[in-house]
Amino acid sequence: MDTTRLPRHATKIVATLGPASNTLELIEQMIVHKVSVVRLNFSHGTAQDHIDRAAMVREAARRAGREVAIMADLQGPKIRVGKFAQGKIWLEPGAKFVLDASRTELGDVDAVGLDYKDLPRDVKAGDRLLLNDGLIVLIVNLVKGEAVHTTVLLGGELSNNKGINKQGGGLTAPALTAKDMEDIKTAMSFQADYVAVSFPKNATDMEMARQLCNVAAAEFGHRPGMIAKIERVEAIPNLEAILRASDGIMVARGDLAVEVGNAAVPALQKKMIRMAREMDRVVITATQMMESMITNPVPTRAEVSDVANAVLDGTDAVMLSAETASGRYPLETVQEMSRICEAAEQAEDTARDTDFSGHTYARIDQAIAMGALFTAHHLGAKAIVALTESGSTPLWMSRHSAHIPVYALTSRLSTQRKMALYRNVRPLLMDSHTDRDTALDQAEAHLKKRGIVQSGDVYAITCGEPMGAPGGTNMLKICRAT
Repeated sequence: MDTTRLPRHATKIVATLGPASNTLELIEQMIVHKVSVVRLNFSHGTAQDHIDRAAMVREAARRAGREVAIMADLQGPKIRVGKFAQGKIWLEPGAKFVLDASRTELGDVDAVGLDYKDLPRDVKAGDRLLLNDGLIVLIVNLVKGEAVHTTVLLGGELSNNKGINKQGGGLTAPALTAKDMEDIKTAMSFQADYVAVSFPKNATDMEMARQLCNVAAAEFGHRPGMIAKIERVEAIPNLEAILRASDGIMVARGDLAVEVGNAAVPALQKKMIRMAREMDRVVITATQMMESMITNPVPTRAEVSDVANAVLDGTDAVMLSAETASGRYPLETVQEMSRICEAAEQAEDTARDTDFSGHTYARIDQAIAMGALFTAHHLGAKAIVALTESGSTPLWMSRHSAHIPVYALTSRLSTQRKMALYRNVRPLLMDSHTDRDTALDQAEAHLKKRGIVQSGDVYAITCGEPMGAPGGTNMLKICRAT
């Protein structure tokens, strides 16, 4: 395959695996076509399914010659209705319908049981309940014991295990369930690079999840990055604290839209992306980005605009869910998304001096990272190279749209994989050296071997002395390739 003709873009693509993308060959092709993060959705499948898929991803990445990050996405609380005798029912507007936490028999047109047993204690008369992503709306009339009596405001088909949201939020379900705790152990057994936590309401939820992950991963000497999925209305006022407790966030527009209303989501998306970048956290934009490609070979123009606008807002990554997990065109969807990302980035403004002014950097390594961006931008450098152990310097560089690719060279495989999510960062593995000059020579050899720079090209390089100390970046050098 001629990979030189593939789109080159800074924005990363997250692809979810599922029945439609469950072969080594297809996963390899998706990675070749610029998938940088593979999502394993723990809402479906067994522990062994995820272990097997993770092994397949690692092998596909090896064959493709590109390391990718694996993100384990926890299911979170099951805030869902139970099952129906016929698998589904049709609710007419104005009809009475009961959500009964004590019901053990299968549901019918009058009532259904609940997977979420605390619903009767979380709602009161007058509350609106939104089922099946808001396609069905119920008004609570009264709560009697374990039964929530409602009137159907917006009707339609309701099938087994559809989700329940309360408009305006207020459901008390904890972010981490017993299943999530077991799934964390599974994810750490194959050293998932990121763990996405569903429905966190505050920083405490994320701190608890991080602690559980670190304990489960301790025997492997591993520490995953923590991603908070922002999908509850309660998370919005706590966004800054959640960001501080996390390594990144996911703009999970599905459940969030149901709770806050569709019209509020675009502005919240922009706010979340801006806050994440300002706080040096990564951000993933998700949900229905290329939804029509589940069944169609091309996206709608609205979907193209949606993906492009997320790129222009500065998101680190755009995510595919059912499109690659169960859709008819998983590889074609990745290819289309790659092209959209590339085209959107070409329309971006490059970094200006104002991007660096008015900022105070208390840390030497952060000041060096910003200095590299500023200098490389003004010199028209071909590349920025960061020799890194922890990945912090490339992360800081990725918070600015300098339009100069950042090549992050590290001796740590876990750092390389984690950096796969950082916008505009191309992580590469390089042998560790304690001698600075040897490391710099090898870095240039890496660039020349891959055709990134040629003799005479200018590039900027950062590193730390002594070599190999995490967080020790203290040197910036401008080089001309020999």
